[in-house]
Amino acid sequence: MPQLANLVLTDRAATPVNHTFTPLDIQSGVGVVVESTGVPIGDRRFSVSLNKTSQNRYKPSIRLTIPVVQDATVNGVTKPTVVRTAYADLTFNFDSSSTEQERKDVVGMLQSALDSAKWVNDVAVKLQGVY
Repeated sequence: MPQLANLVLTDRAATPVNHTFTPLDIQSGVGVVVESTGVPIGDRRFSVSLNKTSQNRYKPSIRLTIPVVQDATVNGVTKPTVVRTAYADLTFNFDSSSTEQERKDVVGMLQSALDSAKWVNDVAVKLQGVY
């Protein structure tokens, strides 16, 4: 069983930046790591969980939450405010009889689909529809 630990994720900036997410908490089987901005509402969050359904299926879930925070001044008082948030949700669904290799193949194919050179990237990043 993996232990909640630091997680380094690299973005796609012109000069890629490593973002280090550090453990925050585990509640109800959901492990959360954060990249702290110093202001909790602006923390970037990565969570992971594993559920087992009543149909004996395993459902690993991953969620990345990236808020954008700006200072807002109201009546002379400045405070950080979330102006928008990006979410990425990923849920797998595996039969209890699936093999580790089958699960590895599904994860690998999905990882491959998100490669920046593939058209799936243009849907997610450039917000272009398929035709």
